[in-house]
Amino acid sequence: MNSSKKSKRGESMKVKYNREDDVLLVEVSDEKIDYAEEEGNMIIHFSKDGKPVLIEILDASEFLTEIMKASMKGVEVQI
Repeated sequence: MNSSKKSKRGESMKVKYNREDDVLLVEVSDEKIDYAEEEGNMIIHFSKDGKPVLIEILDASEFLTEIMKASMKGVEVQI
């Protein structure tokens, strides 16, 4: 599954889901990736300037299910 959406600043954000690996990829910038940091079930790739470029959400189906359950209950979830 692929999707593309423009942000309020006019930048394009791309979302891809890899069903085989259950990974959701959210590309928030076209900048070159310099380094990455892993936190829980997410890997965030940053540019040389420290701006997020790509967010990988591992075990995405479980993550999204929990987010949806919380949002339907009106509970704020810290990611």
